[in-house]
Amino acid sequence: MSLNLRIEREDTDILILGSGGAGLFAALHAQQTAPEGTRITLAVKGLIGKCGCTRMVQGGYNVALGGGDTVERHFMDTIQGGKWLPNQDMAWRLCEQAVVRITELENEIGCFFDRNPDGTLHQKAFAGQTADRTVHKGDLTGIEIISRLMEHVLARPIRKLQEHRAIGLVPTRDGASLAGVLFIDMRTGGFRFVRAKCVMMGTGGGPTMYKYHTPSGDKTMDGLAMALRIGLPLRDMEMVQFHPTGLLAGDHTRMTGTVLEEGLRGAGGQLLNARGERFMFDYDARGERATRDVVSRGIYAEMRKNNDPAQVGMFISMGHLGPENVRKKFAGMVKRCADCGFDLAAGKVEVVPTAHYFMGGVVVDPDTRTAMEGLYVAGEDAGGAHGSNRLGGNGVANSTVFGGVAGDVMGMDVRRMTLRDPDESVLAAEVERAIHPLTRKPGHVQSLRHKLQEAMWEDVGVMRTGAGLQRGQRRVAEIQSELMDTGVDPSNLAFNLTWHDWLNVASLTEISTVIARAGELRENSRGAHYREDFPEAGDLDSSYFTLAQMKGDELALTREQVQFTIVRPGETILPESEPETLLAAQ
Repeated sequence: MSLNLRIEREDTDILILGSGGAGLFAALHAQQTAPEGTRITLAVKGLIGKCGCTRMVQGGYNVALGGGDTVERHFMDTIQGGKWLPNQDMAWRLCEQAVVRITELENEIGCFFDRNPDGTLHQKAFAGQTADRTVHKGDLTGIEIISRLMEHVLARPIRKLQEHRAIGLVPTRDGASLAGVLFIDMRTGGFRFVRAKCVMMGTGGGPTMYKYHTPSGDKTMDGLAMALRIGLPLRDMEMVQFHPTGLLAGDHTRMTGTVLEEGLRGAGGQLLNARGERFMFDYDARGERATRDVVSRGIYAEMRKNNDPAQVGMFISMGHLGPENVRKKFAGMVKRCADCGFDLAAGKVEVVPTAHYFMGGVVVDPDTRTAMEGLYVAGEDAGGAHGSNRLGGNGVANSTVFGGVAGDVMGMDVRRMTLRDPDESVLAAEVERAIHPLTRKPGHVQSLRHKLQEAMWEDVGVMRTGAGLQRGQRRVAEIQSELMDTGVDPSNLAFNLTWHDWLNVASLTEISTVIARAGELRENSRGAHYREDFPEAGDLDSSYFTLAQMKGDELALTREQVQFTIVRPGETILPESEPETLLAAQ
């Protein structure tokens, strides 16, 4: 069959990839900041407001609003939670601007968050934090934020390219600047190339290469795979966050892996083993309120002790807090568990660590600029703000803060930029890559995804070893080879979901290789990355982060020293009102 390879072409001034918190905030801020008449285009793999991870946020939004809490305290929790690996300038920007952004969400965007009887915003406890600072809307915070943002964006004169899958970042011939982005229009199966002066990538991470995962299946690391192919450096790629309490409902349902959010443990929820015993105090003095990485390892360690094949995970119990109280405070999760046959309010619910968030990403500066002129990255696609571990509640704050920053910066930068011509050879290569499966005999793509998920869970998962990481790399390479021999029926490319499944697995295998390689390079244990053969954290003063970058056809891995630009290990930062800015940590 002959394939129609015609590429439709169009121009815009600012192009935004993704419609999560980062993308929608970028669109709104760009329109406010850019000169009148600036063309803004928002492209999304699904439907605006109906896809992505922001709308799936249950827990809430971290922000220091007084009452004993400060930006400095939030910053120190973020740095210490990230085990001294975060980019400190980014972490400070996150904590400082969260205060601005939560006011914007309420007063300009129209979000309604839960309040105390005195009218102040209610803030709940989240693990790993020294203050109750998580603003929320029950346990459905993300839906509130994304719904209000969607209403604003849909009402603005912004071009919307829905059901458009980005498949390639296309640079100029000299490789110094980004010319535009190649898409597949999923509704027709045709190709569209959009030139732009400024492009913001906010496609989200989504570590769905693991057997248990929280993001929807269409989140497949496409953005990071595109950035890798054009030679951009990626940092902290070994840092995959497992949320400790993913619902375990069986292989027959996609509800398996869904998060039972941090607020359950913050409110006093208990983790129990098969004998009904609490076990987290065996692993950390904070018990169930330890950080996500610690609790995930505790659950995983208990799972390895269990010899009962009928029980895979551990259990979370809330009944001791009063079933009616639990039903009121966590209505969304109670209903979700009931739909799967569990009574969260009065009984026990089986849970398992579930791949949740990706701390690694494209190297950016605090203004979201990358090494390539014209490309900006915000949200989960950007590395640096969280280091080796993201605090619960810092994720949606990160996407909205830096989405707004990117919109403001692009709105200013677009004044001095012009449209640039693409490297046509790169454009052609990305088309050829996308149509490769259409030229092969159709096979079973989903079976390859399942094989990948098993390999990553077993060898590159919660607890790692050098031998396991090497074995994982071999298994991923075999799956990549099988994928290249597996085809897709090309007779109808409109909404050809098998074709997109193939592209999903291609992105996931590319990034899985980088995760395993970076994990092998880091011979210590920090945050989400735990090496059983190197269990110590290493010297904090000589902390490094990993960098992965394509050099020609080879993947190069290096180490880069962390710059302690604000505070060093052993110090803590105090509010400006205190007489000293630095004080030795007690």
